[in-house]
Amino acid sequence: MPADSTTTLYRPVGQKELDLIAESGYLAFPPRLPGQPIFYPVLTQEYAARIAREWNTRDAASGFVGYVLRFRVLDAYLSSFEVRTVGSKMEQEYWIPADQLTAFNEHLVGAIEVVAQYLPDSS
Repeated sequence: MPADSTTTLYRPVGQKELDLIAESGYLAFPPRLPGQPIFYPVLTQEYAARIAREWNTRDAASGFVGYVLRFRVLDAYLSSFEVRTVGSKMEQEYWIPADQLTAFNEHLVGAIEVVAQYLPDSS
């Protein structure tokens, strides 16, 4: 693989996390909170959307809103982490230890993009 090849990943987030990402100019993910030992980017937009819809929109800490973010990470860095399947084959993610998030951010390529927003069902 070329040294500068990248993998596109996704992350479901709530409003507070999105606000912190915006403060970075959409260039970094914020540090994990106490009790959050893992940063878990996911492999597909569909999986991220399901989490954003089903979890974030029902969670007060997320502001009852879910966003799906898309971003790219250098393959040379990402190759040191294992893809984990946490349910079905579609539910795949990386587990990045919280203390390695700064290094993870240093290997992002380009800006973090918002690709979807979900609000609570009005029904």
